[in-house]
Amino acid sequence: MRIGESVSSSASASGEASPASATAEAPTSVSARMKATLLAYIALTKPRVIELLLVSTIPVMLQADRGSVSIGLIVITVIGGWLGAASANSLNMVADADIDQKMKRTERRPLARHAVPVRHVLIFGLVLAVASFLVLYFGTQAYGNVRPWLPPVLVMITIAFYVGVYTLILKRRTWQNVIWGGAAGCMPALVGWAAVTGSLSWQPFVLFLVVFFWTPPHTWALAWRYRADYEAAGVPMLPVIATPEHVTRQMLIYTWLTVITSLFLIPVTSWIYFAVAILAGGWFLWYVTRLYIETRRGVDVKPLKIFLKSNEYLALLFCGLAVDAVLDWPTIASYF
Repeated sequence: MRIGESVSSSASASGEASPASATAEAPTSVSARMKATLLAYIALTKPRVIELLLVSTIPVMLQADRGSVSIGLIVITVIGGWLGAASANSLNMVADADIDQKMKRTERRPLARHAVPVRHVLIFGLVLAVASFLVLYFGTQAYGNVRPWLPPVLVMITIAFYVGVYTLILKRRTWQNVIWGGAAGCMPALVGWAAVTGSLSWQPFVLFLVVFFWTPPHTWALAWRYRADYEAAGVPMLPVIATPEHVTRQMLIYTWLTVITSLFLIPVTSWIYFAVAILAGGWFLWYVTRLYIETRRGVDVKPLKIFLKSNEYLALLFCGLAVDAVLDWPTIASYF
């Protein structure tokens, strides 16, 4: 019997894996590690952000070119925007790795559990930013954009603002972090309009402000639910430092500002958007007002419900705008 056969037989007898079986199992182990690493990098990008991108980018693009639908340009813009958002989220996780470890809601994020090296994530985020710029520049140029530099520049500004201003300056220093930092989440409206027209006008800025005013009540509702996490991490979210009554009052103020701002688009849209803006706005206001009243009365409230309702409201409003733009019915202003 040869040595190799003896070792194999001994290993089998003792219940240990033979070299041959170990070799056979190795690819499975490598495959599992590769899968785990891939999933970690996907998690860094926060894939669900694509939902907000779709909601706040596509309707704006349709409104910018009422009556027309350029599927190719929409796809290019959404891909470029997603790459930019993925870059911002990845770089943000680098900056927030320490506090993510202290919060139960975020302790399973890749950097918080050391699933990938920080240096690799930093490079990953920067590569995504470059890819976003190139996709938007050459993609929109291919569709005749006379200023193809405008959409990618807006995305680069968004990344710099989100990571540099919101995360590194505001987030850990002031309760107004969400108010001003939320401007980064409003930029898809400007990017979408610029991708179609190569310029900016008052309409995308109205939609920018809709998302800007919508962000505080949306985010504070979630922060209220996880205020213990934010307190443990030393992040001064409004629900951490203020009474529930004060928080709900601020949420109600910003909800009113959101709904009122959405009405400024009525003259350049048809009865479809008019009806959606009024009905959805009234519906959302009713929920936030009820939260405020119940909080003042000392009722045990569920703020996370407002977080979910805020998502539904924004989806209804922007989808209403998309349908209105595609159908291109006569605008309200045309009747006067």
